[in-house]
Amino acid sequence: MKYLKYAVAAVGLAAGVAQADGRLETVTERGKLLCSGHNGSFLGFAEVDDKGNWKGMDIDLCKGLAASVFGESDGHLEIVPISWAQRWPALQSGDLDVVIKLSGWTQSRDTELNLAFSNPYFVGAFHVMAHAELGAESVADLDGGSICVSAGTSTERVLAAYLEKQKIDAEVLVFEKADEVRAAYFSQRCDGLILFAPPLAATRATSDAPEAHVILPDVLGLEPEAIVVPEGDPKWLDVQNWMLSSLWFAEINGITQANVDEIRANPPSAQVGKFLGTTPGYGERLGLSDDWAYNLIKEVGNYGEIFDRNIAEPYALPRGMNELYTNGGVFYPLTVD
Repeated sequence: MKYLKYAVAAVGLAAGVAQADGRLETVTERGKLLCSGHNGSFLGFAEVDDKGNWKGMDIDLCKGLAASVFGESDGHLEIVPISWAQRWPALQSGDLDVVIKLSGWTQSRDTELNLAFSNPYFVGAFHVMAHAELGAESVADLDGGSICVSAGTSTERVLAAYLEKQKIDAEVLVFEKADEVRAAYFSQRCDGLILFAPPLAATRATSDAPEAHVILPDVLGLEPEAIVVPEGDPKWLDVQNWMLSSLWFAEINGITQANVDEIRANPPSAQVGKFLGTTPGYGERLGLSDDWAYNLIKEVGNYGEIFDRNIAEPYALPRGMNELYTNGGVFYPLTVD
């Protein structure tokens, strides 16, 4: 019986190893990464223009992942427009290879959906914006009113929990698309709009009359946002985690999209040389080329560049806790060895 148990364990381990390369091999053989977009625009993270051109922090991470696997994203990346509620079924069915869509790491998702979450790449707060003419100074002042929210999101749960805890009787109006949520708020179908702080501030800043809207000071909750992949595929999850770590490693070492070629030609240390692929080892363990991190930074820059380009510069939002630990934030790179 003891030997049978060991045999079963060995078979399970072998199956796990076989599965570990699954999605990376699938993506490589297909020659294209299927990455989540949005069914409309989610300001700062996934925005699409009338010509179908995408930009945003999440989109840059999709581009960076494609470049990490293929050397560049051009011709190797398909952004799949999808709603919040559709992202899990699409990932589970194989219609997506990865969900990079400002997705909160929650216990129910982690334990019930057969999904695996990367280390967080963004941490932020939930706030409510209200029409200034209402004179509201806190969410409690919306008692008896209504608040708009996107369907199938952790935002919806955060709002419900906050209203219950604070005993605030506000009607929650749920919409499928982010554009529909914003349209409902601006047409005054609801008194308040709840969003993650960056897209909420961006929504206010890009409105016709920013002064007509006030972001209430209540922090309804904090949430870590992570990249999501199918459970049981540890190598694909490793790729996500080391991609994020590489973006922070590049930033803390002053490696940018503009100077990465120069630094690669003259690395200041053996560690940086290994990181950029001048000596072997940084890619082989992940099933990637040894210069994958160089390709990543060449494609999208470091984490700070991604944040500045998509969030700080267009919407004047500070990084706050999303800074590196050296600047008082929560993020830090893993060790390159």
